[in-house]
Amino acid sequence: MASEAEVLKPDERDLPGGAAALAKGLYLLDVIGEQEHPARFKDLQIATGLPKATLARMLQTLVAFRLVRHEERDNTYRLGNRLFELAHRVWETFDLRGAAASQLERLALEARETVAIGTLDNDQFVYIDQRSQGGPFGFRIEVGRRAPLYCTAVGKALLAFSTPHDQRAILHRISIEAFTPNTLVEPELLLADLALTRARGYAISNGEHVEGVVSVAAPVFDHTGKAIGAIGMFGPSSRNPVDRLHDFGRDLMEAARLISGNVGAPSVSIHSRKAPVRGADPRVECVLPWSASLAEGPFWSVAEQRLYWVDILEPAVHRFDPASGHNETCPLPRLVSSVIGRQSGGLIVTTSEGVEELDFSARQLVKRVDPEAMQPENRFNDAKCDPLGRLWAGTMSLDATRQSGALYRIGQDFGWDRMDNPFTVANGLDWSPDGRTFYFTDSSAGAIYAYEFDPARGTLGKRRIFARIDAKEGRPDGLTVDAEGCVWSALWDGWCVRRFDPAGRVMQDLRVPVPRPTSVAFGGKDLRTLFITSARVRVPAKILAEAPFSGGLLAAEIGVAGRAPNLFAG
Repeated sequence: MASEAEVLKPDERDLPGGAAALAKGLYLLDVIGEQEHPARFKDLQIATGLPKATLARMLQTLVAFRLVRHEERDNTYRLGNRLFELAHRVWETFDLRGAAASQLERLALEARETVAIGTLDNDQFVYIDQRSQGGPFGFRIEVGRRAPLYCTAVGKALLAFSTPHDQRAILHRISIEAFTPNTLVEPELLLADLALTRARGYAISNGEHVEGVVSVAAPVFDHTGKAIGAIGMFGPSSRNPVDRLHDFGRDLMEAARLISGNVGAPSVSIHSRKAPVRGADPRVECVLPWSASLAEGPFWSVAEQRLYWVDILEPAVHRFDPASGHNETCPLPRLVSSVIGRQSGGLIVTTSEGVEELDFSARQLVKRVDPEAMQPENRFNDAKCDPLGRLWAGTMSLDATRQSGALYRIGQDFGWDRMDNPFTVANGLDWSPDGRTFYFTDSSAGAIYAYEFDPARGTLGKRRIFARIDAKEGRPDGLTVDAEGCVWSALWDGWCVRRFDPAGRVMQDLRVPVPRPTSVAFGGKDLRTLFITSARVRVPAKILAEAPFSGGLLAAEIGVAGRAPNLFAG
């Protein structure tokens, strides 16, 4: 049900004469539109406080004008099709320049740099408006100026959110040249950067167009979810380090939503709940302060007594030594989502291009298999091995907006089978201690599933809901199962890791000092240390001030033992 903060009831004293009834009708439309679920008459009566007879007359009138529709099958009220017709007419005359003016003013003042907006025109980016607060040493942009798509942040934002067909067609038509030593002229590197941009939600150009000038940009969507423009910030690299560009990317994404009337297809939420009144559990400490954008996939190497983990959006595999506190980094050229040890030695990783072998010391990748090679808008996400060493991994769309993901089983010979689909954000997975139950998460649905599992054959049986988490409490992300058969799930935007018993009942919430814990893994000599990865991507600045350890690695001694992770048999 909508709250008073979301929908303001009109004050008749502030309205022109004779407009009270109209205002009440518009207010009722707002209330109906803000309902989480289709509302019944009684729900609307409670939400509005209107007399029964008045509410009935207003609903009858709105239904007559097709602004509201009444569903007889469940006796509920929903917004009507006439609103969609009117929305289309609005977009037919949509003025991108006018809609962006106030956001350009605000962002330029906040950044003290140049902020500009533009759109695609004949395979180039054309600037249609700008505001500059960069001073004499700022980057100047003229309205009407054209720029290449492949090496500017605004251009890459548009390219990244184009359809695969349009993206390929544009890249085929244009001639890529090196403007600076940083220009991505190799198609493989450019495509990897565009995939990263789509997953992140904003693009960065680090001196790729003009040496010494950096920029960051986010796409503006229309009512169909199509990217029709991009808004970006530009300035000298000397006063705009990459960390600042990432921070400002979040602000540009929010501005882009406001410009387009809050329509389109956002990727990962930029909204985080404030810290709970009760602070973090005293057992939880930050063992590695780090500014990872999206740390994920913790894997404990029993042989090395090290914790491997990945940063998806600043692609790298990390190796952390809890004894010394030392962290080693292996940067990678493309998005990486999980890391797992092999029985024969070495590592397996899942990337935007499938399953690959990784030589950590040499920083070399070897591609092995890509079950979704024909789905360039998808990427792998979380992965783990079953007791016999088969790799199980889920996929999702790059921007987490479509139900295009699937669950795969990959054998030691790298042959693969699609085991279940579709999913929106395929995520945390693990097995019960006896290997007969397989847990798998779809974060978008707020659900952890439990499948019957045949350990010998590696097949799935009946699926049921193990646990469902209300969106107000966060979203289930990575998970692990302890030696007692209990499931630990990191709750994105929930400020906690939740423990469920084998029946799916909540046992406890381990409160953490970050809003977005992402995954969990047991480690340490006795496997009694729970390691927790976290994210800072798109966390508002006010929340980051309350949670400075966001993006760091946390750990807690919780008095429960975990289990050694399974290794890949290939």
